Amino acid sequence: MTITQLEYVVAVATYKSFVAAAEKCFVTQPTLSMQIQKLEDELGVKIFDRNKHPIAVSEMGDMIVKQARIALAECERIFEIIVGQQNMLSGTFRFAAIPTVAPNILPGLLENYSKNFPNIKLQVKEMETNKILSAIRNNEIDAALLSTPLEEKDIKEYPLFYEPFVGYFHDGEPALKKRLIDPSDIALDRIWLLNEGHCMRNQIINLCSDQIQKMQAERPYRYESSNVETLRKMVEKNGGMTIFPELATLEFTEDQIERIRYFVDPEPVREISLITNDHFVRISVLQSLMDEILKLVPEKMRVQKKNRKILRIQSAKLEL
Repeated sequence: MTITQLEYVVAVATYKSFVAAAEKCFVTQPTLSMQIQKLEDELGVKIFDRNKHPIAVSEMGDMIVKQARIALAECERIFEIIVGQQNMLSGTFRFAAIPTVAPNILPGLLENYSKNFPNIKLQVKEMETNKILSAIRNNEIDAALLSTPLEEKDIKEYPLFYEPFVGYFHDGEPALKKRLIDPSDIALDRIWLLNEGHCMRNQIINLCSDQIQKMQAERPYRYESSNVETLRKMVEKNGGMTIFPELATLEFTEDQIERIRYFVDPEPVREISLITNDHFVRISVLQSLMDEILKLVPEKMRVQKKNRKILRIQSAKLEL
């Protein structure tokens, strides 16, 4: 049994195809197939059911794949030990962020990180939460920045900051007469929402009312956006209101700031964390990402350093 054979097994389990796995491993398909066959002969079991399309993992193979992921992670830990001793970060790091966080964090992160850690090559994607979880579990990405808690048993969460939500209103909306608002000030029949699949959409619906879908159906037309910036423009051009994470408002003009209202205590917030799978070992790189991300966040939002490594933080604030 070799490390290379384990890498091939994990690749086939991830991509459900010998051809795709070979491409990802930069070898020919016959070479990959031969090595997996040799491993199966050595173990005396069939790891994959080749008669199914896409290729399926056998019951015994599923246990072998899980153990192979652990073994490969432990091998990688050897390199992490060396990096830690030499105090030098290098290599490629695959990173993702959800769309409602990415515009407020990624531009500054990419600019600063490459300067401070020139030997680390970040490969960055925007992905929705469900796709991130799948990619994390399949080792397609190393870490991701998203809204938590997830309550996924095979995922580690490193809380970084709590981001408040704010209301953004069109001129003339009654709520603008108030200094602070509460959920009852949200016009459920005139609120603009993100598309389904965005975790922030669910958080807003939880904040507002379970009647919001019914009331939205009575509007003369309905539009759901895939990004926060479009929601802002819809409010300004078509009336109504929306709800933003606070970081999305930091570059607003004075006129736009006048349309923002904060919530009364306990204000609605979302917890933003870095996540990895259970077998992740490149803690030095992860810590460097934490440090650079937090430089971009107002100090009042930051989770205290001593609490960043716990799985989940209990908060007295309204949990969204």
